[in-house]
Parts: sequence; structure tokens; C-alpha cells
Amino acid sequence: MEKYAEIVSFIRSIYQSDKELIPLHAPAFKGNEKKYLNDCIDSTFVSSVGKYVGQFEQMMADFTGSKYAVAAVNGTAALHIALKLAGVEQNDLVITQPLTFVATANAIKYCGAKPVFLDVDKDTLGLSPKALEHYLAECSYIKNETCFDKATQQRIKACVPMHTFGHPCRIDEIKEVCDRYHVALIEDAAESLGSYYKGKHTGTFGLMGILSFNGNKTITTGGGGMLITNDEALAKKAKHLTTTAKMPHEWEFYHDELGYNYRLTNLAAALGCAQMEQLPGFLKSKQDIAQKYAAFFSTKGIHFITEPGNATSNYWLNAIILNSKEERDKFLTFTNSQRIMTRPIWQLMNRLPAFKDCRTDDLENALWLEERVVNIPSSVI
Repeated sequence: MEKYAEIVSFIRSIYQSDKELIPLHAPAFKGNEKKYLNDCIDSTFVSSVGKYVGQFEQMMADFTGSKYAVAAVNGTAALHIALKLAGVEQNDLVITQPLTFVATANAIKYCGAKPVFLDVDKDTLGLSPKALEHYLAECSYIKNETCFDKATQQRIKACVPMHTFGHPCRIDEIKEVCDRYHVALIEDAAESLGSYYKGKHTGTFGLMGILSFNGNKTITTGGGGMLITNDEALAKKAKHLTTTAKMPHEWEFYHDELGYNYRLTNLAAALGCAQMEQLPGFLKSKQDIAQKYAAFFSTKGIHFITEPGNATSNYWLNAIILNSKEERDKFLTFTNSQRIMTRPIWQLMNRLPAFKDCRTDDLENALWLEERVVNIPSSVI
């Protein structure tokens, strides 16, 4: 326990707190949040109509280098719409990773499709391009530029890799495989705002990408998400579907197809605009904290997860890898008893009741990581 006590002491020194609870990731409101919120309230445009929604979308498009951005109520809703726009339908298969937050798999199920869970790489924690290649080479065939599963004859329509904790996966290799097999690539970049792979922002490699602004993300709108794409037609369709598919008219209510009440509110977008103004500073703070952690843990014989090769990570949630599940559980028990919030990585999706019947490969790396990875405090200072 002495080593754990040293870790607790070090974390408290970073956050300059002797006794208070140190959360895993608290939001930081240091700029124009109150000013913009008050302006929004004074305007009375607090729902999905108002200047801040469009402004927030433009700021996000500019920052990520994407041509278009469409704001949604949360990242799950954005991913649901992205999958629908990619043509995912009832009974389709969608490839993803088991080591992810449940929203990734939920959005696939919302479309009536079924996830296929393939292994991750140990260094990126994201979908392994080798596992993807192996599955498609061994288990699929192509007919009329459409990919099908040999065993079930189901269409393999899309692939959704996730950039875990903000660390980019080998997305260029994944894209090459997807393109070759005619599988639509949609990036779950919910955790990786401010992360880059080979100089390109995450979420911009595939047909579409999605971002999240939950209360514990690098920037927050309280909730909220964003769909980003370079395809103008997809962006227009996304905006239409997220606003209940209502046709523009001065007073009539006509909805030309099944739509969704997924549009972000102006109130939330006002918060997002203020947060975006501070994003460069937030990212610098998180890089500094990660460097301190890396230096400290290197002296303790504990592996601290750093950005993969060819990548710049936002270090959304810092993480360490312990030697075993038993050590992980002891560490979690001790740190939380000392009011240092630490958390294990998610249970694998295929272990959850909603996804227990989904196909997987051997998941060797995912199973190993599930037993050992712990998140540690990562708030901006």
C-alpha cells in the first residue's frame, strides 16, 4: 500500500488538494460561459433555434478541419444518425470494438443492426486493423460492391472504431481495409476532440465522425454531440433528420419522413462556444498533466498509457495498466477510500446482456486490458 499512498500523494500535489475529493474529470468554466448563457437567455431563443448553434457548428468544423458539422443533443444521437445516413438497416452487421463505452454499441442496436466485436491493439486501445483484416478476409465475401458475412449472409454495412480515451487508433489502416471491402467507415471520436493522427484530426478519416460534449469531456455543453463530415449532402440530411425532418415553411408543420428530435439547444451551444474559446488552453493543460504522470509512473514500475506513434492525443482520460485484476482491484479500493476518484475501464460489450449473443473474435488484447486498465484524475488545471 505504500506505493499506492505515494500515488495518492502525487495526484494531490498535481491538483493542489490536501483532503477534498479529486474527481476523474470535472468541467472547467473559466471564460465567457456565463456571459453567453445570459445573452442566450435574454434573447429567449433557448431551444434549438438561435445564433449559438450555428456558431458552435462552425467553430467545430474550423477546429477539426471538417467541411461540415451538425450539432446534436449527445454523441449517441450523432452516431445513430451517422449510421442511418451510412445506410445501416435492420439485420445488418456493424463491426466495432468491445472495449468502448456502451453508447457505441447502443447506437448500432438503435438501427436494428447487430455489432460484431473485434479485438483492439494494446498500445492504442482501439480497433485493431489486423483483427479487422482477418475477419473480413476469412468471414466475408463481396457481391455487387457489397460486403456479406459468409456464415449468416448478413450485409456488413459499416465499421465503427473508437479512439479510446482520446488516443487515436490506426485509423488510416482501418480505412484502407474498409475501402477495400466496401464497408462504410464511421469514427466514434466522442473522446478525442483535439487528437490527431498523422496530422489529421480524428473523426475526419471516415465518411463521418462524431464527437461528444458530455459533462466529463474535454469541453462540455452539459450534454451534446456533433456529427462531422466533408460530404455536403450528408450534412444537410443530418440536419434535416435531427430537426424532426421538418420541411422549412413560415408556419406549416410538414415532416417528409421519420425524423428525430436530436438538435442541440441554443442554450447548450452557447456554453459550447465559450468552451471552444478555451480549448487550446485545456489541451495544453492536459498535455502537461500527462507528462507529469508519465515521468512519475516511470519511476514506480507502472505503465502509463501514452499517445501511440504518429499520433497526438488530447489525453482526455489518463490511464495506467496494472499487473493483474487483483492488483487493479486493490488500487481502486485504496485510491477511492482516499477520495481520489479512479475507475476501471469498461466491461467488454459482449459481456453485457444486450450484446451477449453478438459475434466476437478471440478478443485476446481486450480481455487482457479489461482486467488491468485504470483511469486516474484528468481534469484541466
